[in-house]
Amino acid sequence: MEYDAELDRTLFWAPLDGPGLEHLRLRASDGGYLAAGVVMAVEAGTPFRLLYKIKTDDAWRTRKVVLEAYTPQGEFFKTLRSDGQGHWKGERDIELREFEGCLEVDISVTPFTNTLVINRLPLQAGQQADIPMIYIKAPELTATRVKQRYRCATRDRQGGLVTFDSLSGFTADLPIDADGLVLDYPKGWRRVYPT
Repeated sequence: MEYDAELDRTLFWAPLDGPGLEHLRLRASDGGYLAAGVVMAVEAGTPFRLLYKIKTDDAWRTRKVVLEAYTPQGEFFKTLRSDGQGHWKGERDIELREFEGCLEVDISVTPFTNTLVINRLPLQAGQQADIPMIYIKAPELTATRVKQRYRCATRDRQGGLVTFDSLSGFTADLPIDADGLVLDYPKGWRRVYPT
């Protein structure tokens, strides 16, 4: 996807299975993109607030992820940095070799992180890709390496339909808009602004 220096979007998603809301601002910044989100929801009976920032380069390769989660049981923080080539470092610049080759993160409680793959690999109809990924479970912010599959059903200037497959039993057809942002995430989230 060609770099869009004018990109500046604000979106809200609401969870389908309980109270909550996500507010996302995605904008072009410093030759790449910056996503700043706040998620307030309930996960496994625990209310939480998650703040995240994801910085990418102009090709949508993730370069930095900053997460803060607040729950009644405590607060959790995580920062990850990447060179955009699949080499990651954590706190105090400790190398995270277990994530070698991963170019994106998937945060469990937001539909936004699907956009990172969708825009980095603008798959055309009928194409698919298996992606190594850093899966971050919120609100506790544990990180594990997983493999996921993205398959494009349709894609044009107005949007499209991409199938997400966790390769562990969960599959979802994701309608996307022209900027690769998810409209509705089956069994998860529904976009409430803009509709």
